[in-house]
Amino acid sequence: MSPKKIMRNKIASYLNKEPVSFTKKDLMRYIRSAGVRMLNFRYVAGDSRLKTLNFVINDDKYLDRVLSAGERVDGSNLFKNIDASSSDLYVLPRYRTAFVNPFSEVPAVDVLCSFYNPDGSPFSSAPENILKRAHARFQEKTGLDFHALGELEYYVISGKDPLYPTAAQRGYHEAFPFSKWENLRCEAMNAIAEAGGRIKYGHSEVGFIRTGDAEMTQQEIEFLPVDCSDAADQLAVAKWIVSGIGRKHGVAVTFAPKISIGHAGSGLHFHTCLLKNGKNIMLSDRGLSPEAKKAIAGFLKLARSLTAFGNTVPTSYFRLVPHQEAPISVCWGYRNRSALVRVPLGWHNSDVMINDANPRSARELCGIKPGQTVEFRSADGSANLHLFLAGLCCAARLGFEMKDSVKFADGHFVEGNVSHAENKNLSERFPKLPASCRESAQELEKDRQAYEALGVFPSSVTDAIIKKLRSYDDRNLSERLYGKEEEIKKLVAEYLYC
Repeated sequence: MSPKKIMRNKIASYLNKEPVSFTKKDLMRYIRSAGVRMLNFRYVAGDSRLKTLNFVINDDKYLDRVLSAGERVDGSNLFKNIDASSSDLYVLPRYRTAFVNPFSEVPAVDVLCSFYNPDGSPFSSAPENILKRAHARFQEKTGLDFHALGELEYYVISGKDPLYPTAAQRGYHEAFPFSKWENLRCEAMNAIAEAGGRIKYGHSEVGFIRTGDAEMTQQEIEFLPVDCSDAADQLAVAKWIVSGIGRKHGVAVTFAPKISIGHAGSGLHFHTCLLKNGKNIMLSDRGLSPEAKKAIAGFLKLARSLTAFGNTVPTSYFRLVPHQEAPISVCWGYRNRSALVRVPLGWHNSDVMINDANPRSARELCGIKPGQTVEFRSADGSANLHLFLAGLCCAARLGFEMKDSVKFADGHFVEGNVSHAENKNLSERFPKLPASCRESAQELEKDRQAYEALGVFPSSVTDAIIKKLRSYDDRNLSERLYGKEEEIKKLVAEYLYC
């Protein structure tokens, strides 16, 4: 018998098979053998939050029914564009997403679900279904797969600890005991991995804030590139898990874009890559491949309207301001954190470096294939994860459809720090991101055809997003609140749990 693979997902480990191959019978077998007493359906609704429906497992027959047929839910309370007079939807489990609940005192298995109409067709307005369509249209146009990973930044807000203080803006990669709440991060990473999240690493981030009797410590968990739908799902689960573990420790966790003016905000950067037959094609003999540059061109073309999905609350635009690390100029560059789109270091010389670090172990080493991602840096923790990644898929597809897209990308290339005050002339070469939700709504109205083309975004979803963004009436909000510390604090508190 071959040895079991190392699998963090407890169900996968028990079954000795990858989650992608889970069947209904597999889940029923695990539930029986592990004494599981509850089944929880999870699904992302129109507000991008992860929702819950709990089932007590009465017997095998009832469990079989729930796993086979799903359940009805009231769609009018989950989506804005459904009339209460005809609002029923189905939620059906996706077996491959099942994991053991990390919080429940009663043994429980959770599974992500998809929404369906009364006639059995996928509900077109569900964020998960919009992302699936966006990816499918991209694949049809290009013959390529779109993969992504997220960098999940957040603050832990706790009582002030006088021991081992960290200086403001100096928390990057600090170690315990100077890094506060490393234990929470590691506990969350373990739970996320057991829920199926493909984690790359975790570390403390630059932000450390002390105000009054509280201190706020910034952390980051970064993921590995996976299919864009899986990337959105695992981030939704990860945010839920990190928040739940924070609650267990009696501290607040916030993914809010800005919690204190003058201090580092929390972004949600997305790295993207294109694959053909499972192979990363972002590089060519001369550097970035034409395909990579076409995707970059699309990202830049729709950059301003992408904020409608990635920067969805007024405090988002307290982060996207000049002379900070967060981007405002629509341009791209190599290893340039001031640009909207960054091409980070890839893996090109790993054999040379690892041989130098381990000269006696050369025979044990095996090279890794060169790989490259392209990072889009404007989104934050308020993002509707599935809709934002759907928007990136639409933008990448547009890059392949545009005439002279490589030339367009080359025209938006930048060297140097475009956010420094002394580089004003450089900064003025490029368009700027919106400065408010209201301006973002205007950009989405202008670009809506790019998202609604080929039936990806329903017009009702676009309308609802535009209406919501306009409702904030936040034009010139930063100027209006300048120097009004108490009003700023009130606004930050309002969107703390975005």
